[in-house]
Amino acid sequence: MSKRLPLSKQSPVRDFYQVTVAAVIRETGDASSFVLDVPPSLTAAFAYRPGQFVTVRVPSDRTGSVARCYSLCSSPHAEEPPAITVKRTAGGYASNWLMDTVTAGTVLDLLPPAGTFCPESLDGDFLLFAAGSGITPVISILKSVLAAGRGRVTLVYANRDERSVIFSEPLRRLAAAAAGRLAVVHWLDSVQGIPAAAGIAALAQPYAGWEPYVCGPDPYLTVVRAGLGQLGVPAKRVRTERFLSLAENPFDEPPFPEPRAASAGGGLAATLSVELDGTATTLPWPPGTRMLDVLISAGLAAPYSCRQGICGACACQLVAGQVEMAHNEVLEAADLADGYVLACQAVPLTPEVRVTY
Repeated sequence: MSKRLPLSKQSPVRDFYQVTVAAVIRETGDASSFVLDVPPSLTAAFAYRPGQFVTVRVPSDRTGSVARCYSLCSSPHAEEPPAITVKRTAGGYASNWLMDTVTAGTVLDLLPPAGTFCPESLDGDFLLFAAGSGITPVISILKSVLAAGRGRVTLVYANRDERSVIFSEPLRRLAAAAAGRLAVVHWLDSVQGIPAAAGIAALAQPYAGWEPYVCGPDPYLTVVRAGLGQLGVPAKRVRTERFLSLAENPFDEPPFPEPRAASAGGGLAATLSVELDGTATTLPWPPGTRMLDVLISAGLAAPYSCRQGICGACACQLVAGQVEMAHNEVLEAADLADGYVLACQAVPLTPEVRVTY
């Protein structure tokens, strides 16, 4: 079931969808997967790439609702329904609500899949790193490579102890079924201590030429980057995914900013040409206005989620012209080199800018 808010220049808007939970799978004592029953009418809206996430609206007595992003643990290539995995965190309002309240039959309000933590091709050899619930997008990539790719996969998975390993049994079955293509290396703090760069380098050394993807807390990302750096792996080759809380609720109607006059230091007026859903549109781009707000004001269904430069949902590719981004915590050097920009953070640097989604 789709809920579409009315379009208006004063009330920027976005689509969200109501999707029923088909099943809840307890993965560990503090983590569960929620299988989504996406109806045929929403198949196109919920088409996704390995490594992407969906944004969930969680009701709140204080603010009406809060929004959280949860990665899809399923694979679009493995003939399985889409599913997200949630790990309970101490004091985490959304994770506790989902773990304690949601059952089979619960209807969730969701934004469509988004994110850029996605391989361009599944045919290479992949060196995957995950820590804790960071396994969620990583296992989606892993399963997709095995199902639709031709390469090999090595997973290095860090956890506190054996009981906290999410997907322990599914990983064991995958490794057994894909012998010769998949190797799973568990790092348990209770046995080996906290991961250090030297230990990561030692594990990664045989696979230094493979495609590295990393997801986990910031300290883990730092350690893995350092370990790979000791092996001479260029930083721009290392793709990372961070779990960050949204400061704003993308389900709310955000205020449309008033453009600032160029004479008041508001920036450059430009013309924006955008190709979205197969349709080309040319729009005036007032000075001091972000690209995303220009698109929303024109009634275009441009994708977005956080509006803060941390999720990547609004990423588009720059075809001509130049823009400057006020903030970026998601696009890697390789993405920037390929011309990707965040529409929610972009202002023009040239009189004409052209992008495509």
